[in-house]
Amino acid sequence: MQEKIKRQSNKARTKQTKSALKVAARALFLEKGFSATGTQEIVRNANVTRGALYHHYDDKRGLFRDLVEDEFRAVALQIDNSSRDANDPLEALKQGSNAFISAMANNGRTKLVLVEAPAILGRDAVRTIEDRYTRKTLRVGLSEAMNAGCISAQPLDALIEIMNAIFDSAALNIEAGIASKDIISVVHAILDGLATSNERKSSS
Repeated sequence: MQEKIKRQSNKARTKQTKSALKVAARALFLEKGFSATGTQEIVRNANVTRGALYHHYDDKRGLFRDLVEDEFRAVALQIDNSSRDANDPLEALKQGSNAFISAMANNGRTKLVLVEAPAILGRDAVRTIEDRYTRKTLRVGLSEAMNAGCISAQPLDALIEIMNAIFDSAALNIEAGIASKDIISVVHAILDGLATSNERKSSS
């Protein structure tokens, strides 16, 4: 029993320490950029020791990667939650797209995951993370819409690549100052363009 309590306590401390490191690092990365942020600043702002950082991460890059994974996980969760009660798969895609755009606008997230992450981690590493989260939700959503006959049959992998690029561009352009309502209107129009003739008739 004591051993179990000790394991739970260690697990809680680990979670708390990693969370403090990521909160501190996130703020510094957004303020100063990855390269200009030193590990000493991170541990000082997180109120932990330098040894604690290197106990959990190989280096600053490993911490950044864990932070980016958290960001993509949060976006995917918001997409799933928003589209769960949709009336049909096409509506789920629209609600999911709204959720993606909203989630990416959260406190510097677009800069972190779409600008900084590919430059620091490499495009392939970011793609691997996306495949577990946002790209996975996109694959599920598009597959369900095609299987239900809500959108016309397309080569799935190619469609995922195109739609993923559209969503990333949407987030980047909102970050650049284009109104989110205009971006959402265009994204919905693109999804409507994929709809089958029957789906267009039912929605008109």
